[in-house]
Amino acid sequence: MLAYLTKDLTLFFALKVKNINKINMGQYANQPDFGTEAFTVTPNDTISPANNLGGAVIYVGDISGGTELKVILTGVVAPGGGFPTAAEAITFKGLQAGTFMPIIVDYVLATGTSVTELIGVK
Repeated sequence: MLAYLTKDLTLFFALKVKNINKINMGQYANQPDFGTEAFTVTPNDTISPANNLGGAVIYVGDISGGTELKVILTGVVAPGGGFPTAAEAITFKGLQAGTFMPIIVDYVLATGTSVTELIGVK
């Protein structure tokens, strides 16, 4: 037990010394087992850097308006390269309130999304 604690404390202090304030989920070599940042997600049909969620897990808070979530997964690009379009989006159906989607996304589209109270976690 002490060996694990010592290892965790060593990593903690090493990160503090390097002044690393943010670790992103999804970087497998140093991926934490938990989110370190949460924010409200407002679905938007405009696909641009300004609306990119930067690889977030989505929490679904409410399904009173429907059970569908339309997203563009992280890493998806248009067939010719560049920003993806709505054609590359995928719709998840039958979602439950109070659940995390086990996917990493860059965009949540408004058209095709009926779930609400969305939270992005990184």
